[in-house]
Amino acid sequence: MRCIRRQLLFLTTFLLCGLIVPGTVGSESLRQNTEKAKEKSPEPGPIIIRSNTLEVDDKLKVVTFTGEVNAKKDDFVLDCQKMLVYYENSSGQEGSGEAETKISKIVATGKVRINRTHGGVATAEKAVYYQSEEKMVLTGNPVVRMGKDFVEGDRITMFLKEERSVVESSKDKKVRAVIFPKGKKR
Repeated sequence: MRCIRRQLLFLTTFLLCGLIVPGTVGSESLRQNTEKAKEKSPEPGPIIIRSNTLEVDDKLKVVTFTGEVNAKKDDFVLDCQKMLVYYENSSGQEGSGEAETKISKIVATGKVRINRTHGGVATAEKAVYYQSEEKMVLTGNPVVRMGKDFVEGDRITMFLKEERSVVESSKDKKVRAVIFPKGKKR
């Protein structure tokens, strides 16, 4: 019974969070609110996920989202076909007896597309997001674009907090970057 209550609480939290997020992701007001929230709180903001179906497996500590998945976080929006959210329970505040649920990693597969709020788009067949490190690893023909410029390889690791990326390739293939020169405006 306690497990069912926890699942319902977890599910309700996800559904309520999905209703609260505004529809305009790239808007100036959202960006300003996000920056203000970051200044006030050193902890990362919530991840809001929407999909056609949701399945919770409390034994495996995984939530599976399937079909037209859309996930929003402070500095990115991720779209894909399937997403697995791995979580862990930790003890809550002392004396409360409640457990906190913390996301450890997210695995997105199938036509993964990531839009960064500060610009740039990444695509791949698979993306793994590590919450504690705020790091995303893209595999399966990953490409990162910024305007007309782009870079591609076998594996792209994006360090979101540091705003840097590492592109790696296999021995047989080299990393490819296409960069257009920027002209001075007169």
